[in-house]
Amino acid sequence: MPAPLPRAFYERPTVAVARDLLGKVLVRRLGRRTLRARIVEVEAYLGEKDAASHARGGPTPRAAIMFGPPGFLYVYLVYGMHHCMNFVTETDGVAGAVLIRAAEPLDDGAHPADLRGPGKLCKGLGVTLADKGTDLTDRSAGLVVVDDGHAVPRIARSPRIGVDYAGRWAARHLRFYVPKHASVSGPRRGKLK
Repeated sequence: MPAPLPRAFYERPTVAVARDLLGKVLVRRLGRRTLRARIVEVEAYLGEKDAASHARGGPTPRAAIMFGPPGFLYVYLVYGMHHCMNFVTETDGVAGAVLIRAAEPLDDGAHPADLRGPGKLCKGLGVTLADKGTDLTDRSAGLVVVDDGHAVPRIARSPRIGVDYAGRWAARHLRFYVPKHASVSGPRRGKLK
């Protein structure tokens, strides 16, 4: 297995990290099983200024992890029942995170819909609140992200999903995905980059 992405990968502007995560591989160890999935859809959350970000209220107990250091896993519950995973970005003290929305299963017998959407993705990989704070750069951690050299030929962008409450921030094109990919969870029409 390739080495996990280094902390320097996450210690960059959130939008750059979000775009560069497309095509990377999530490697999840659950006991003796290893699950692999290629990231195909993400959303960038830009810290305190972003009205859709959990960091908008400052470093509250829930969102403190988003203020760094980068390269750690932020997990929360949505609607009290679905886990969502985010990767902390930016520099220590500056809030930012990338929500991992969908991935393509790389293991035999898995269906593209199995990991479509942030809740299904976490369920499929067994990610729960107990994983909050996992160091994504630690090879011995239960979840890491690796680069296997797969290049994403095209990237599309669109507004994020489910953040209508965020005013003008709801219209920002901060969702990035592989166009027309079967595992993408939301609308597949966006601006190509």
